[in-house]
Amino acid sequence: MTQFASSTPAAGNSCFPSKPLPPRAGAGLKTSHVDAILGDDYRIGFVEVHAENYMGDGGPAHRALSAIRAEFPLSVHGVGLSIGSQNGIDPDHLDRLARVVERYEPGMVSEHLAWSSHDTGYFNDLLPLPYSQATLDLVAGHIGQVQDRLKRPILLENPSTYVAFEQSTMSETDFIREVARKSGCGLLLDINNVFVSATNHGWKPLQYLKDFPLELVEEIHLAGHAEDTDDEGDLLLIDAHDRPVAEPVWKLYEIVVRQAGPLPTLIEWDNDVPEWPVLRREAMLADAILERMGPASMLGSRHAAE
Repeated sequence: MTQFASSTPAAGNSCFPSKPLPPRAGAGLKTSHVDAILGDDYRIGFVEVHAENYMGDGGPAHRALSAIRAEFPLSVHGVGLSIGSQNGIDPDHLDRLARVVERYEPGMVSEHLAWSSHDTGYFNDLLPLPYSQATLDLVAGHIGQVQDRLKRPILLENPSTYVAFEQSTMSETDFIREVARKSGCGLLLDINNVFVSATNHGWKPLQYLKDFPLELVEEIHLAGHAEDTDDEGDLLLIDAHDRPVAEPVWKLYEIVVRQAGPLPTLIEWDNDVPEWPVLRREAMLADAILERMGPASMLGSRHAAE
């Protein structure tokens, strides 16, 4: 396991000062919101971008992100590394990711526990994995490769899933804990994904969170989900990112923050994106919960001395 001193980014080619993510609410950056964010009296805690949208050398997207990065901490979230692929990590894609990280020096870099490529084909989806020792070794090895190239630890996000594998020999929470232990990565806890997967598979979300290694979580994601039905007519939740956070997810979030302490929390909204005031309102709801669970409520937590 490669050892890293901390999540603080190493000095690179960035012209931006290092800004760790604060234990505040952030929002996924959309170019249509840039002017509103910069001009808003409510200062969002941080912004997050999908790395793949910034792998070119220049253009309007980079100009907009540079203006935002000059004033706000940044989290970079990858969607295309295909951490669980049998093919291995695409070195060209990893090099492009490294250039984005060096250019903007984000406070966090994260990816999904999923795969999205096979041979020369790439799928527009984050596909699930069987939870076995072979998969664990594969994923941990790929994370180690990514961290060695980026010279920093990354965060691994728990998935939203719609099918399970008969080949799995361990629970999702045990698998994630062992991947983190073996690779040295941190974790990104997507609470909407917990609720979606728990509903789809008949799990109890509170039991999942009880088993999850919260002490390794460095960032939280919140998003909205859509309701559908499966072929048998049973309720099926879709991780749609196209609406406000649902009330049950807010309740789970409060439980997590009460236990783990305030953590950087992203509001994800990637489809049917509304005007900025709608995301602002969601972020303010998360900030209110984080404030209630502030230093006075954190005695004995891992953040108490910060």
